[in-house]
Amino acid sequence: MLMNTNEYKQALQDVTTIIANSRAEAVRKTSSIVVRMYWETGRILNQNSEYGKAFIDTLSHDIRAAFPGIKGFSSRSLRYMAKFAREVDEEYCSSYCNIPWGHIMKLLDKTEPGEKRDWYVNAVVENGWSQIVLDHQIDLHAYERQMKEGKVSNFSKTLPDPQSELMQQALKDPYIFDFITAEPGREERDIEQAMMDNVQSLLLELGTGFALVGRQYHLVVGGEDFYIDLLFYNIKLHCYVVIELKNQDFKPEFNGQLGFYVAAVDGELRGEMDNPTIGLLLCKTKNDAVAEYSLQSVDKPIGISEYRLGDELPEAYARVLPSPEDLMARI
Repeated sequence: MLMNTNEYKQALQDVTTIIANSRAEAVRKTSSIVVRMYWETGRILNQNSEYGKAFIDTLSHDIRAAFPGIKGFSSRSLRYMAKFAREVDEEYCSSYCNIPWGHIMKLLDKTEPGEKRDWYVNAVVENGWSQIVLDHQIDLHAYERQMKEGKVSNFSKTLPDPQSELMQQALKDPYIFDFITAEPGREERDIEQAMMDNVQSLLLELGTGFALVGRQYHLVVGGEDFYIDLLFYNIKLHCYVVIELKNQDFKPEFNGQLGFYVAAVDGELRGEMDNPTIGLLLCKTKNDAVAEYSLQSVDKPIGISEYRLGDELPEAYARVLPSPEDLMARI
């Protein structure tokens, strides 16, 4: 029958792809139009702000009377539109048109105008965060951890521009693995396994562009077997990233092992189009001064950060975490 031929199957696949892409584009354009409409509405509301609450309540009633069944024009929604137009100028409004209105309301609630909010807007666009993920990232202070000054690495002297600057920006301190509990006597292998059990959350915390290559990745060097804790490839930086996990305080000798793994991946896996491999050492705690001195004689690109597990977070982080039930639903 015709429907079983390869030509028919290919035609069906091509048409369904066109339809799916067109529908996705239509949704994006519709969302952009809606966000712009809300900004324009907010601008008009601000021009009449002297009339107060009664003006917005009456306008909401009359809009819904004029357009029966219309949604999104409650008094509460109109107040968000007014705040949106107040805090975002017309020129910059276009950048918000790339994200859904629900995300914008969350940003209006939980951030102030400025660099921090702009960072989250760009992160939503780049990473495709859902509203729940955006909320969670704000609660875990993703901006502050990624923008932290004094992050310990030697990227500036071991990597070419712009890779060194991009990797330094991508580095967080600390990394927060709130989906893993710190059970008594838990060893590094247990934590690694928990990361694999929650790999989607792990990739989200690591940042944009990380793809998992393997856990306890096997390399043979000079006839000897070696096993890398976690090996990733970053598709934005075009390089392998070796992560070593130490369930203890930082010690300078850790750099030697990680540096060897970075060199081995460069020699055994790195292709002609790949940038230099990067090492990331995650420790329970670190002394920044000791960590910085330890990297001065290291010629491989290495970053050193702390990590936190779910039930050993500082109070400032723990206060804003969701309940275990909510977290499991998110994962």
